Amino acid sequence: MQLICLLVFILFFSQHAVAGKKRCQSLLTKLQNIQAQQRQGYSAKKGISLQARADKARDKWWRCENTSKYSKSQRSKKGQRKSSKKQSKSTSVYKENEKETQPFISSQAIVIKSRFKGKKQQAWLNFYQQPKKCKHAKSTAVFAFCIEDKAKQQEEFNQHYQK
Repeated sequence: MQLICLLVFILFFSQHAVAGKKRCQSLLTKLQNIQAQQRQGYSAKKGISLQARADKARDKWWRCENTSKYSKSQRSKKGQRKSSKKQSKSTSVYKENEKETQPFISSQAIVIKSRFKGKKQQAWLNFYQQPKKCKHAKSTAVFAFCIEDKAKQQEEFNQHYQK
């Protein structure tokens, strides 16, 4: 008798778990599709959008998996406001950490070339004086001025440098 009760009990809960998996499968598939897009190369703007979509999809899937009677009618306007607050928080965190999370597109070695080598490079770094407006050039005219100024200073440096 106990064995039969145990089998009925196990059968009931296993069917409930399988039904829950089927009910939430579309949400899980949607989340996996978004995650697949995140693994591809994308711009920073698209990355923020994908992160927000993934957070929203993960939240829906998690609620579906962890509640016995998940339905769309359970989401009220109040619940939607809370989720939008969560989204704005997560996107602002993503913007702050964007530089840390952005991977390199290429796996090749990084090669940094300098104008000079050894002691001459150090002398150039000591000689070169970058104008203040060149630190954050916001127009092409200023950028062009900065390039020309650097070329002039390099020419002057080459004339005066002695080994």
